[in-house]
Amino acid sequence: MAERKTLTTASGIPVGDNQNSITAGPRGPVLLEDLHLLEKLAHFNRERIPERIVHAKGAGAYGTLTVTKDISAHTKAKLFSEVGKKTELFLRFSTVGGEKGSADAARDPRGFAVKFYTEEGNWDLVGNNTPVFFIRDPLKFPDLIHTQKRNPQTNLPDATAVWDFFSLSPESMHQVTILYSDRGTPRTYRHMNGYGSHTYSLINPAGERTWVKFHVKTNQGIENFTDEEAVKVSGEDPDSATRDLFDAIAKGEFPTWRFCVQLMTEEQANAFPFNPFDLTKVWPHADFPLIEVGTLELNRNPANYFAEVEQAAFSPANLVPGIGPSPDKMLQARLFAYPDAHRYRLGANHQQLPVNAAKATDVNAYQRDGFMTFGDNGGGSPNYEPNSFGGPVEDPSAKLSPLALEGAAAQYDHREGNDDYTQAGDLFRIMSDEQKSHLIGNIVGSMRPVSDEIKYRQIRHFHGADPDYGKGVAEGLGLDIAKVLATE
Repeated sequence: MAERKTLTTASGIPVGDNQNSITAGPRGPVLLEDLHLLEKLAHFNRERIPERIVHAKGAGAYGTLTVTKDISAHTKAKLFSEVGKKTELFLRFSTVGGEKGSADAARDPRGFAVKFYTEEGNWDLVGNNTPVFFIRDPLKFPDLIHTQKRNPQTNLPDATAVWDFFSLSPESMHQVTILYSDRGTPRTYRHMNGYGSHTYSLINPAGERTWVKFHVKTNQGIENFTDEEAVKVSGEDPDSATRDLFDAIAKGEFPTWRFCVQLMTEEQANAFPFNPFDLTKVWPHADFPLIEVGTLELNRNPANYFAEVEQAAFSPANLVPGIGPSPDKMLQARLFAYPDAHRYRLGANHQQLPVNAAKATDVNAYQRDGFMTFGDNGGGSPNYEPNSFGGPVEDPSAKLSPLALEGAAAQYDHREGNDDYTQAGDLFRIMSDEQKSHLIGNIVGSMRPVSDEIKYRQIRHFHGADPDYGKGVAEGLGLDIAKVLATE
């Protein structure tokens, strides 16, 4: 048997007794001089960090991206520079609306966030298992999430709030149709796709821009629970997807995904019939086919959940040279909101935590100090720029290419003239009869407690997407579709 290590305090001081507190006699009170006891209790009181507001419960694993197709004509990002190139990564899956103790099988979108440890720094692709979202204007994000959380008085889930918001936000129709189909209850994290969802930009060595959407397509096949199966599994094993992912990797059954892109030129974007940066819509694959550029594999479990999964911090603002943002309003807000959430939850130096730290490049920044600063904190080097003492300097080749903008600064009505029904209707129409039945049944079950006013308003949206969609929900709720349509 290997020699056991000596137990120490967090400061490395040997602990003489970890079984008994220091007391004044066998029956006396505990003494304040028991420094080991004080350290254990004080640290215990601080073991929990603030829970993520969204994506609170998750699972993660390490892996690699292997490039299978050369797209260097579109991007100067070095991770895509040659076929066969491998980049290490960490991927975190999550549910969105529930708390840390919620069930993995709950009806909810799933987060799909990937941190690529590239030689040019970390690139974070922070998306979901759906290619669209409920809203297109970030001003509405806090309102949306409040409806998915608990009622402020009863502390219970609130179907009225959910459907009141959806019925007053027709742009949610596409995502609502996905969420209440069986795609809203994936069987496991391995059996679902991931999407960057937003439009991003690729910049090539000549400074030319191509708009891009990222798709991560499972090789395990899509598998979903029915609503009845999801309810049953949630009661029997609330951690079903977390368990499945860990066990599969532990057994060497490494899950893989096809890493794909859709590409659109600036000229195509300018001539596109709708806003290509609208997060509530997809780009038609017939016009912009998927191009497979790599294979993503997960092959290593974390050694410690808290250190590596709970403290993992992803930000869409982590964009390496050759990959940039777009005018997508939701993305623009996430560029601020995500790193700001990490500064609140983990501290100003969260990038120094091992799971978040850049691995293949030196970090040469002028940020100093703050809670939990690791290393020498820059030593005696200057903490300002420009300076005359050999400090790091900017690299002009990493600048984004100029993007032409037009229009007056104003608050534009994002719903005016927008078609929020066609793509939701298209999705409904390609479903099988069984899939349509499940979708309508799931919606009916969720909407049953809400008022007729909200039901009527939401059913009119379903009818706008497809008459059979609206009629099916109305009949499921025992309502006359003609009366619903006649009521304003």
